[in-house]
Amino acid sequence: MDFGMGNRLSRVMGKGRTVMLAVDHGYFQGPTTGLENLKRSLAPLIPFADSLMLTRGALRSSVDPAEKVPIVLRSSGGTSVLKELSDEGVTTSIEEAVRLNASAVAVSVFVGSEREKQTLLNLSSTVDEGERYGMPVLAVTAVGREMNRDSRYLGLACRIAAELGARVVKTYYCEDFEKVVDACPVPVVIAGGKKVPERDALQLAHDAVSKGAAGVDMGRNIFQSADPVGMIKAVRAVVHEGADVESALAMVRQIAAGR
Repeated sequence: MDFGMGNRLSRVMGKGRTVMLAVDHGYFQGPTTGLENLKRSLAPLIPFADSLMLTRGALRSSVDPAEKVPIVLRSSGGTSVLKELSDEGVTTSIEEAVRLNASAVAVSVFVGSEREKQTLLNLSSTVDEGERYGMPVLAVTAVGREMNRDSRYLGLACRIAAELGARVVKTYYCEDFEKVVDACPVPVVIAGGKKVPERDALQLAHDAVSKGAAGVDMGRNIFQSADPVGMIKAVRAVVHEGADVESALAMVRQIAAGR
């Protein structure tokens, strides 16, 4: 790994652990609950995120250029919730990512979907271009409603993404998650998924990290929390400090009570 690639990746992954804040939902969902005014929602959370995952339009419009938070730029898209989500293309070039000073780019792959081949080729072409510029590519193992989220399926998707050149893979937590991590030769971060109670989200982060995940890329379980700042601090405590679920949950409540 040359210096540029290694340097960018270290911004996102730190010393091997990361709390990424996913706020890229608008690229296919439009105004998402908790992100209606993205700039206002992001401002109090940025100081506690190791990186932000978002689109170029959101970055330009909603993040102060003086902020030093690393950026993981959403680079695939082209569909909305009204259509087949797997029918994606590459929407943002590596040249644009470099111009925006991104630390990595993110591309979704839909293994087992109607458009599987196209999404895997999207990843491959982005990796080709990324390697020329020293830009890491994070593969997001997106899944449809009918797909199993078990270790066999997620292990398949993660391994394919890594084999095609992704430097990091984002996937879902599942039973026997350690098998997914063990079979993937690059760092794995977990998606926060749908909104669940704070205790459940913290348990998810704790279990994933304890079974080998390099961290989380969490969105709705932070920005839709009753106390988003308290929640992202608690997630950080779990991921970076090894806090247990009860002490992290107590942190959320203490921060909320002190406001």
